[in-house]
Amino acid sequence: MGTNPTKIASALSLILGLAASTTSVAYADTTQDTSANAEVETIVVIGRQDASPLNIAANVNVIDQVDIQLSGAVSLTELLRSQAGIQVSDNNSGTTFSMRGFSASQAASNTLILIDGRRLNNIDIAAPSINAVPLNQVERVEILSGSAGVLYGDQAVGGVINIITKAPNKEGGGLQLSAGSFDTYEAKGDISGLINDNWHYYFAGSYNQSDNYRDNNESETASVLGRLQYQTDIENFFVEVNYFDNDRQAPGALTLAQYQDDPTQAAPYTDDDYVHEMTTALRSGYEYQLTKEWALAADLNYSDTLTTNFLWGSAGRIERSLLSFSPKATANYQVDNGDLDIVAGVDLSVGEADFDLAFTQRNNEQKVASVYVQASVPLTQSLSYVVGGRYSNVTDDLFDQTLYPNRVDLDNNAHAFELGLNYRPSLENRFYIRANDNFRFAKVDEQAYTPVTTIGLDPQTGRSYEAGWDWTTTTQNFKLNFYRLDLEDEIVYDGGRTDGPQGGGANVNADASTRYGANAAYDVQIASDWLLGASYDYIDAEFTEGENEGKALSWVAEHNARAYVSYDIAQEWQIFVEGIYTGERYIEGDNANVDPKLSSYVLANLAINYTRNEWTASLRADNLLDKDYVSAGYYSAWGNGYYSGNGRSIRLTAGYRF
Repeated sequence: MGTNPTKIASALSLILGLAASTTSVAYADTTQDTSANAEVETIVVIGRQDASPLNIAANVNVIDQVDIQLSGAVSLTELLRSQAGIQVSDNNSGTTFSMRGFSASQAASNTLILIDGRRLNNIDIAAPSINAVPLNQVERVEILSGSAGVLYGDQAVGGVINIITKAPNKEGGGLQLSAGSFDTYEAKGDISGLINDNWHYYFAGSYNQSDNYRDNNESETASVLGRLQYQTDIENFFVEVNYFDNDRQAPGALTLAQYQDDPTQAAPYTDDDYVHEMTTALRSGYEYQLTKEWALAADLNYSDTLTTNFLWGSAGRIERSLLSFSPKATANYQVDNGDLDIVAGVDLSVGEADFDLAFTQRNNEQKVASVYVQASVPLTQSLSYVVGGRYSNVTDDLFDQTLYPNRVDLDNNAHAFELGLNYRPSLENRFYIRANDNFRFAKVDEQAYTPVTTIGLDPQTGRSYEAGWDWTTTTQNFKLNFYRLDLEDEIVYDGGRTDGPQGGGANVNADASTRYGANAAYDVQIASDWLLGASYDYIDAEFTEGENEGKALSWVAEHNARAYVSYDIAQEWQIFVEGIYTGERYIEGDNANVDPKLSSYVLANLAINYTRNEWTASLRADNLLDKDYVSAGYYSAWGNGYYSGNGRSIRLTAGYRF
């Protein structure tokens, strides 16, 4: 009679403790029509349960397969660079993404990045490696602009980016090969299949090597992914393993004179500098439809990262690990006025970081425990409200050779509340207003580099207010959003301090700050072969207390904009052109606004795409006009440091799916 695979799945999930609150992500319906003429709404899970973006009282955008294919982008960095409300910083070794007016050094701790609901952010201030997921593995990207402290807690301050990978829901596979500027070569492949009606598998791999734009900046990146999945009408189970390896030379920061003379050169004495990151991630999950209304789910994630480097004349080693467990319960009740949705759960994590650097010996174990609940309640068939709360506690067991040679135990907590209204008077129109608390806890390297008289930093807390209007038809889409973000005890690095561990700067709880903003986006399909769009973002970010009161926050451009056009030249051919404007801003760390602002710039990108049956090809040109610009920069009283943005880059990609 054989063995019941349902019992196997249940036993494995019980024994291993592996289950997934994000299982619904993997099984979300990806067969919907997401073209400009679609009438069926996309389903997203950035609210920790299935929902239409128009039914979430927040500003949610989705980059789907159509958007990815139109852009011709070859990496997640390129794809996100052109999105409304996201500012990018690139120090030629890694990229950070800022939302709602945070500087580059703060962005990695105030923008939460997820892969299928799993946190990619590190326990220290190092930016998450977003390109650990090759673009061919991405089904869609869900972007929630604004605070999400109730649903996600720590670090969900400026926004949340949830990268949804493809699920093994059919047999087939594909191969992509590409080559381009700066001796760049890349290969990507994937294959999925059905073991039987319920068991599926998925394997994917990628390899990239490039000399990159600057001297002494060669990189070699590879990743492999394997997933086994079980699915029936009432239960889902999966287990997944992923390995990511990124080895890149570090060209260092340039002086202003060096940057103006030759932005491609490496800084002196950096010939041997490099950063090599190796990450192994394990993820598994189980979801069970308990009744028609209630479902139970949980996930268990583990990641382990080893980073070795040679910087500033000495070798270093950093080890990180993160274990998290997140059980939850979701409910959907059909009531007279619509859907009553409830999600409640617990988030538990244990992170460890061990720094072995030339001038730093540091170790920390950070434990975070949280409980949350959120409900979306229909008042009428067109009006609903959302209410929720979260409580989190964090403990740090910290050793640092300078500040805490005998170790120190730190204990903090924070909470968040949310209240919002969502009004849909018609299928085309949606209005929303909400208030959402946010918080973030200090990272290990922030806690270990404070003024010598400070024993631990307080949690950063804040509240976000926003209101918006969405207007959607079969051929047009317009979004308008206004917001205000107030922060207290903002965790920042103050380079002007003289009481740091080494007599210089230190991490502090800064004076209060406020960010006001507005963004608008409009897309229209004016004909069957023409698609146009434009967006504009305004941010007024300044200190509201202290010695820098009234000063602009550094590295935050007040004005950003984008415009694009897509045209189907013929049945198989399509052309895409976009322009991305980044306004003037003060260099990172210049909170007193002493130096002149960095110049504004426009990046023009072009893609020509070809599709015929199973074959695809794309020619993508980034920074088509070869504009020189500063992609990252840091203020210092002894001389600023500048990192060059990439010059013109052309990539030819060909792919085949079977």
